[in-house]
Amino acid sequence: MRRQNRVDPQCALVAVAARGTLMGNRGCLHDDSGNIVRLSARDASVTCLLSFKERQRQIMQPGHYTELFFLDEATALAAGHRPCSECRRERYVAYQEAWARVFGLAKRPTAKDIDLQLKQDRPERRENVVSDLKAIPTGAIVQAGKGGDFYLVRDGRLHRWSFDGYGLSVSPADVAAPLVMVTRACHVRILRSGYVPALHPSLGRR
Repeated sequence: MRRQNRVDPQCALVAVAARGTLMGNRGCLHDDSGNIVRLSARDASVTCLLSFKERQRQIMQPGHYTELFFLDEATALAAGHRPCSECRRERYVAYQEAWARVFGLAKRPTAKDIDLQLKQDRPERRENVVSDLKAIPTGAIVQAGKGGDFYLVRDGRLHRWSFDGYGLSVSPADVAAPLVMVTRACHVRILRSGYVPALHPSLGRR
């Protein structure tokens, strides 16, 4: 049975077979029958390893958090998720340090402060048309017009996003519709400051 718990870059929950490389959590989103009834149930939206300390869970247990799955970290960042402070500790600290650089903080921010900003930082599509792709950092995700394909930006070129992985590199000229930024503004800044997201291995073949 396919569960509606695969996350696209705009936070939509979709029932597909592909699981991706990261698990995520934003609270209990399902009812006792395993049907999605809400899109968020807590302020913290995190990404976790698929396997950690041999812990095992039954998917979508009643009353427990909904296990979400992401293609990779670029997808999770676009959807407003940060690294888990426990199972992805090293990545979380690197993310905190990037956050401190971006916002001019004297020390690393708390998870609560980060989560509050992410909750407020919803993308406004009308104000986020990409005019210069060269200014967009590797790891950001854009969309080709309203309802169009998603693309990962890498070194000024585009890779079509799907739940199974990324397509071949194409130039912006190959995409007809205007490109709209999908990744949250604060995460674009985090990427630009030097944070390197874990990307799906399909890119190694592209």
